[in-house]
Amino acid sequence: MDLEVRHLRAICALADAGSVSRAATRLGISQPALSTLLQRIERSFGGTLFLRSRTGVRPTPLGEQALRRARLTLADLDGFLYEQPDGDRSARTLRLGSATMACLGTLLAHVTAALPGTAITLRVDSSAVTLAQALAHDRLDAAVVLMMDDHDVPFAPELAQRALVPRVPIFVALAEGHRLADRPEVDLADLAEDAWISPPGSEDGSLASLRAACRRAGFDPRVRYDAPDGAGIQLIAAGHAVRLVEPGAPSHAGVVVRRLAGDPQRGRLVFGWRRSRISERDSERVYLAVARAYTEHAVASPTYGPWWAAHPEVHPRIE
Repeated sequence: MDLEVRHLRAICALADAGSVSRAATRLGISQPALSTLLQRIERSFGGTLFLRSRTGVRPTPLGEQALRRARLTLADLDGFLYEQPDGDRSARTLRLGSATMACLGTLLAHVTAALPGTAITLRVDSSAVTLAQALAHDRLDAAVVLMMDDHDVPFAPELAQRALVPRVPIFVALAEGHRLADRPEVDLADLAEDAWISPPGSEDGSLASLRAACRRAGFDPRVRYDAPDGAGIQLIAAGHAVRLVEPGAPSHAGVVVRRLAGDPQRGRLVFGWRRSRISERDSERVYLAVARAYTEHAVASPTYGPWWAAHPEVHPRIE
């Protein structure tokens, strides 16, 4: 089998995600399909590239060699596509990453309009660490990263960054029939008896931040479930658990989103980019496009809108 670009991206995704299931999700294919593809790739390389275990996958020495060559090849290819002359902007791409946010559709539309003739790819990941590493390793050109206030995620020295929204309150999602669902805001202490779904991005501080906030409120949270957004919504709607969500998160059938009184959980949105991949002019265009998209959704949100209007000091500059 001749190696293709998609094969190189597959082994890089496996190394970055640390598991076949997470890598398959990022690549948009099924787990069995990725496992079969990996077997074919390993036959081409003539050896095992990844060791499998119950905790995930990790590269073998041969796998490390393959990854180094794959990353160099992909970086060269992506660099070639980006560095086409201005007369051929249709060949350019912008690899954009983002935290999970309700405004993603609007965000993509604004960024596309801000960079006419540029093909935009979008990678959505709740992990601030994963997005920061993807920037550092030249797998993304720019990213909108949500960091918890008490857990900083450092950016590599070659990256530029600027604050997008310096303070973002974290809200909670409850079942429509929850005993507190009719309140406009909920005290964290009143959720002491509820079961919790682990917050997204737990590996980079969100779970530790939740535990710390709950302990300040006088209890240890019963974190019983770890589920992606779709499955998590189902658990919440059925009344099995509650979960922290970004403030602009829309309500779903059977689920309501409420502010936590006193904002015991807070984060901040940071825009980061690779200086070698994006000019200052284009980074400003992308920043303003993201800021406009986020602001539009914040203003329109029935739950986030009142908080947003009361805190003009956090609004990004969108002139």
